[in-house]
Amino acid sequence: MSAGFKKVDEREVWRGHSVWAAEATFTDPDGKPFERDIVHHPGAVAVVPVVDQGDAVLLVRQYRAPVDEVLLELPAGKRDVPGEAADLTARRELEEEAGMRAGRLEKLVESYLSPGFCDERITIYMALDLSPCPPSAQGIEEQHMTIEKVGMDEIPALIASGAIVDAKTIIGLCLARDALA
Repeated sequence: MSAGFKKVDEREVWRGHSVWAAEATFTDPDGKPFERDIVHHPGAVAVVPVVDQGDAVLLVRQYRAPVDEVLLELPAGKRDVPGEAADLTARRELEEEAGMRAGRLEKLVESYLSPGFCDERITIYMALDLSPCPPSAQGIEEQHMTIEKVGMDEIPALIASGAIVDAKTIIGLCLARDALA
């Protein structure tokens, strides 16, 4: 639903290996033109790996170059395999990053993370009935990340204290806690 807004033009200005930027022209409901910068992203998935009969989750602690910090977050990844369904990407990322295979995946939500400048859409799943499998770290950051088990009862304090600051992780953990309650 565009509420009278219309995209009239877009020009790519930069392309990286996984995202690209464009300058786009739109018109408002009165027909007045305006411009916006847009970052295009292939989309992403995140997974809440539930363990200990729902009493805990597995999180990864990894370096994130754009913010120059090590963050505690859900296993996640880009939808960078053409044609791969989101649930298959989620299963693959869970195996690669956490060394776990999901017996069941339940979709929790689809959401935009920063729609003011980026079209990235993320699908967050809850993974249940996990079994171990060999992890397969794919990038430099993954090769140095650690896996941590966090109790469901610890989640509110970790969020409130700023120990967890990643939006997809906060959303996924809160929705999983509600789903399991």
